[in-house]
Amino acid sequence: MRRLRVSMAQINSTVGDLDGNAAKIIDYIEQAESLGADLVAFPELALTGYPPEDLVLRRGFVEANLERLDRIREATIGRHVTAIVGFVDYRHDIFNAAAVLHDGELFGAYHKQYLPNYGVFDEARYFRPGDGVQLFEIAGARVGVTICEDIWYSSGPMQDQCLAGAEVVVNINGSPFHAGKSFQREQMLATRAADNAVLTLYCNLVGGQDHLIFDGGSTVYGPGGELIARAPMFEEELLTVDLDVEEVRQTRLHDPRLRRLPQTEAELTAVSAQSGDEHGPELGDAIAEPPGEEEQVYEALVLGTRDYVHKTGFSDVVIALSGGIDSTITAVIAVDALGPEHVRGVSMPSRYSSEGSVADARALADNLGIRMDVLPIEGPYRSYLDTLAPLFEGLPEDVTEENLQARIRGVLMMALSNKMGSLVLTTSNKSESATGYTTLYGDMTGGLAVIQDVPKLLVYRLSELVNERAGREIIPVSVLTKPPSAELRPDQLDEQSLMPYERLDPILEAFVEEDRSLDEIVAAGFEEADVKRVMSLVTGAEYKRRQAAPGLKITPRAFGRDRRFPIANRYRGF
Repeated sequence: MRRLRVSMAQINSTVGDLDGNAAKIIDYIEQAESLGADLVAFPELALTGYPPEDLVLRRGFVEANLERLDRIREATIGRHVTAIVGFVDYRHDIFNAAAVLHDGELFGAYHKQYLPNYGVFDEARYFRPGDGVQLFEIAGARVGVTICEDIWYSSGPMQDQCLAGAEVVVNINGSPFHAGKSFQREQMLATRAADNAVLTLYCNLVGGQDHLIFDGGSTVYGPGGELIARAPMFEEELLTVDLDVEEVRQTRLHDPRLRRLPQTEAELTAVSAQSGDEHGPELGDAIAEPPGEEEQVYEALVLGTRDYVHKTGFSDVVIALSGGIDSTITAVIAVDALGPEHVRGVSMPSRYSSEGSVADARALADNLGIRMDVLPIEGPYRSYLDTLAPLFEGLPEDVTEENLQARIRGVLMMALSNKMGSLVLTTSNKSESATGYTTLYGDMTGGLAVIQDVPKLLVYRLSELVNERAGREIIPVSVLTKPPSAELRPDQLDEQSLMPYERLDPILEAFVEEDRSLDEIVAAGFEEADVKRVMSLVTGAEYKRRQAAPGLKITPRAFGRDRRFPIANRYRGF
């Protein structure tokens, strides 16, 4: 058996931290070497962090990334392992690239050929696409290198490399998470491996970067499309596995499909000689079981919160605890991400706050072991009303007075943030953000909108999951069972201003995430008046969302970079 020992370094890079990322890469090269690996792969743009956005338009940044790559190259001197490292290459223009490093030499750099320019991706803005077919002979195996989007095309660079004789294809990635994506991704990878009868290594980034969350879940597939190895999701891991390269040749003898396609000529670069069977320690089981879909969403939010807070230089957060479901789940996520000692809750009751809501906030704080302060807003609220009374004379009370309460709370939260150096976590969910049922400069005030992409019904399911996982009542049952309310006027309920979330959320999914028309949504069984109202609310709230804190993406189409609509816009479609 011609055996190849491979490692995939599923690491958490930080955008712009060139020294820290280079040091981490070198550390994982040393770990892979100690395990006897012939090859170790790192994620897409692991050196710069992903996505580096307009940093790559700064010549000094690109040059500094090349200097750190040279430092990594020097760290491979005297080592058996070959490293494949994502970086930004510069050759009269810039490329999203993967360097092949071995024993102090740079043997080549693959340039990404398919540059995604949809959804959250803007790679055509920054990079020139690569071309050509290049293979590397590593420890006796013919290895092709591709980057992320390249592997999603059935007739793309991966097929060209296999037609040129590649026995192993390494695909390095910065593939962001959304619910359900890991299943789709694994289906695609199994198909690519089987269609090309090739050992397929998929190495993905892990960690949070602004609104994006990278879930890891790196995998290895055999030439028949069978899963050989899977790394855990949402954590760093060095996944190491032994591969039978001879199996590729045997599989191709029995699979005639590639014979019907013309062979491809490729540049073959000899990197390292065959290593034999001395690979170091025995390896254990390498297939990690992925969490269920809702648990994936929860873990993604925890990881995204932790990395956003830490990578922006904060250690502590402060959350307005209303006793409602949204602030409750936000606080639970924050505690899991940062620890209770780094989370502070603030209850800011008004004349309309129920005793039950204040008690629920206190019970939650006790269950989580976090500090909770109480700042009643009646005094400031009365003062504002007195100040505005001459201008409001003769006018009926309306949403103005409701928003005023929320804005007082926003001012108090930012005062605590300034004084304590804590980041404010906002608590609006996707259903509220979509419809504008949230107050600009009020409860929207803060540095990170943890659940901005989580629909209200999913908020409830995640909250139930929290108690199930803990085996005890972390979230008070009363929070789960009481009707949702902003408590900004007497006897207020969310569904009075909106509609039951059981109707609202499916309409929002169809309109916001799927771009369905009025007729299509009505044909799916919804009342036309309801659909028109939701469409009007979503369209009218665009200006609010533009001013919102960054929110963590967990659905296929999140507000912000993912879904982009003009504010000054007269097309309605309803």
